[in-house]
Amino acid sequence: MLNPDLKLNPKIFDTDVEQQPIRAGFGEGLLQAAESDTRVVGLCADLTESTHMLAFKKQFPDRFVEIGVAEQNLAAVASGLAAMGKIPFLSSYAVFSPGRNWEQIRTTVAYNNQPVKIAGSHAGVSVGPDGGSHQALEDLAIMRVLPRMVVIAPCDAIEARKATLAAAKNDQPTYIRLAREKTPIITTEATPFAIGQAAVFFHSTGDFKLLTDKIDVAIVATGSLMHESLLAANALHQAGKKVAVLNLPTIKPLDEGLLLLLARQAGALVTVEEHQAAGGMGSAVAEYLTAHFPVPIEFVGVKDRFGQSGTPAELIKLYNLDAASIQAAALRAALRKK
Repeated sequence: MLNPDLKLNPKIFDTDVEQQPIRAGFGEGLLQAAESDTRVVGLCADLTESTHMLAFKKQFPDRFVEIGVAEQNLAAVASGLAAMGKIPFLSSYAVFSPGRNWEQIRTTVAYNNQPVKIAGSHAGVSVGPDGGSHQALEDLAIMRVLPRMVVIAPCDAIEARKATLAAAKNDQPTYIRLAREKTPIITTEATPFAIGQAAVFFHSTGDFKLLTDKIDVAIVATGSLMHESLLAANALHQAGKKVAVLNLPTIKPLDEGLLLLLARQAGALVTVEEHQAAGGMGSAVAEYLTAHFPVPIEFVGVKDRFGQSGTPAELIKLYNLDAASIQAAALRAALRKK
């Protein structure tokens, strides 16, 4: 069952569930943040329409800088603006930022501890026909390794807007990962969001505080594959398995307390992300639990491959990121329990 306290979208399991690109939520959040704080400025690398920064550019032209196709300069200029008291948001495709300008982000932003906000759009294989060269599958890994860097992967457009607003106020270097394709709306305006906090979206027994009821397996998901994870959990539940789904929008810092409770209750986990299985959210979860409460973990992610051209739905299935693959991984994890 869905967590009633979180006021999630009641149409999550309906075929006509509302859909919107996660990147659209970033654009809405940026505009809202700029309206409430004049220090918010925007910078882009010639992709304002694709990254949904166009509305900000039109409404606040004196607070927008078009850098052009120069992503290294994009990060360096943003760092300088932050040093002068601004709250810079920079956007590009994730393969270019943080992919191309990682060293500038490392040195001018993270090393100097400047509160620059980096929006990496078009992440994951669901970018579709643009192909492997434009499908960022390594960005969570390279960003979470940077000291001081907050790393967020919103599950839908509403959560992306809330994450953008929260990032504008957190006074830290922050990376927000955004998907291109429309994805189902899972949360609502009433669903709580805070950087560093996870939430149990689904639980077979209704024990959303993870206090007593033992379950067969738990799914930990981040970003654009949350809906596939919920579909998998619901199918498992209908088949008589006890399962929970944790939404983990903040990869760094982890919600260690809730993650530990979940591991203790389930005894086996599946991590799900539209990213390389190595180095991303699943690795962050495994690193923490290895030290505190080791349990069997199955990793649903791209397995040491680049992306390729295709429709988003075709690629999600081809790379075993769909609900059926998540369901199979959950059953494997449950079988590995001692």
